[in-house]
Amino acid sequence: MSARKEPDRKDANRPEARLPKGFADMAGDDLRSLNRMLATIRQVYELYGYEPLDTPAFEFTDALGKFLPDQDRPNAGVFSLQDEDDQWLSLRYDLTAPLARYVAENRQRVALPYRRYAIGPVWRNEKPGPGRFRQFIQCDADTVGTDSVAADAEACLLMADVIRRLGIDDFRIRLNNRKILDGLLETASIHPDSDADAARRLTVLRAMDKFDKFGTEGVALLLGKGRRDESGDFTPGADLAHGSIDIIVRFLDAATGGTPGESLVARVAPLVEASPRARDGLGEVAAIEALVRAAGATGDLIAFDPSVVRGLDYYTGPVFEAELTFEAKNEDGQTVRFGSVGGGGRYDDLVARFTGERVPATGFSLGISRLQAALKIREAASAKAPLGPVLVLVMDRAEIAGYQTIAQELRGAGIRAEMYLGTSGMKAQMKYADRRNAPCVVIEGSDERAKGEVQLKDLIEGAKAAAAIKDNAAWKAARPAQLSVPRSRLIEGVREIVARHGG
Repeated sequence: MSARKEPDRKDANRPEARLPKGFADMAGDDLRSLNRMLATIRQVYELYGYEPLDTPAFEFTDALGKFLPDQDRPNAGVFSLQDEDDQWLSLRYDLTAPLARYVAENRQRVALPYRRYAIGPVWRNEKPGPGRFRQFIQCDADTVGTDSVAADAEACLLMADVIRRLGIDDFRIRLNNRKILDGLLETASIHPDSDADAARRLTVLRAMDKFDKFGTEGVALLLGKGRRDESGDFTPGADLAHGSIDIIVRFLDAATGGTPGESLVARVAPLVEASPRARDGLGEVAAIEALVRAAGATGDLIAFDPSVVRGLDYYTGPVFEAELTFEAKNEDGQTVRFGSVGGGGRYDDLVARFTGERVPATGFSLGISRLQAALKIREAASAKAPLGPVLVLVMDRAEIAGYQTIAQELRGAGIRAEMYLGTSGMKAQMKYADRRNAPCVVIEGSDERAKGEVQLKDLIEGAKAAAAIKDNAAWKAARPAQLSVPRSRLIEGVREIVARHGG
């Protein structure tokens, strides 16, 4: 038999182990944290009576419509390919367009109003950047088949309930209405339904969406000739007349100031009341605020905010956005504010793309990545590292079946455990246990086996005790946090140690 050929480590054809830009791996505690969050979100969605739906990653490109997430790159906003029939397929960029396709395709079987939730990855062929990925998980809840503002109010309440159940109290749901924004555009001499004004309308809405970031002065520049940032880059503006800029800026400024108890809806009404469409939108906002207050939402938890725009063009009525309001320190000591973690609104025309019949719908989507990052940073100061498995050391390779039996007994009792599968000695095994954050190790050498005992070493208490012992000889004599128990009391002894450390 010929000797096995060793691989050439300098092979130029060997692929480089690397991730594409805009994508990320997730493992270990981060993945467990994600799964716990998703389980909580599913539980709340089910509590509200929503039904689960899963759709394929790919849809026909024309089914996704023209509402690509990155309007600057309309031909590159999605990942696409052609199938064997030369039909274009695209990875879904959100979970709403597939819902519209599903309802249209199954309209004879779907009972309306149809309440569905969906949780899964979406893909966007956008330029990646810090915190901006090309694949991420969305968690959606939608109601299809009713134009009642009670459905919009419930969407806001559900979004707030989910965030609270995840352990976050410092947030708010900001509410607006596309009808109000359309009326504002009319007042500013921009027709909201005109194809000729489409580009300018989009520029205006994008400028308004930057109000929190740039303030009145910055938005006014973007509504005018344009704005140059600190790096020298210039963003062309909407080139509106001064009178139109003034109307929009005063509308946005209404979100600040005012007197205590004054209705924000009443404050902005004089600016847009000439538009019947805007008056209708203001009425819907007031109705939603009344409904959420009746349901127990207090203060400004869910409240009107004129600066909320939402990016996608398919919204036709109320729009809402969930924003975290707390600040935290990241690993580098920098102050981080997370801002928006999700949002949604009413989209009464999306299903009609397929059927020609108007089917009203409303819903929202939560961005799980930003929520997870916020929870991780906020809890980092107080949270202990999650416990790893109990490690069964292998002291004698001839007895490996016995060590496997110990591990199986622990697992059978509901205790997370693993047997060391490497080939190193005890010192390396103990280092491995520390790296795995094991609460304790189980030691059964020949002496313990002869006595019918096992040694249990509490690694967490042992580390504390060792830190207090300065003399090496004293440490060896004390063997801190290590005890012998009868083999028959293995489960009881390990369970006591794990429970001591919150496991």
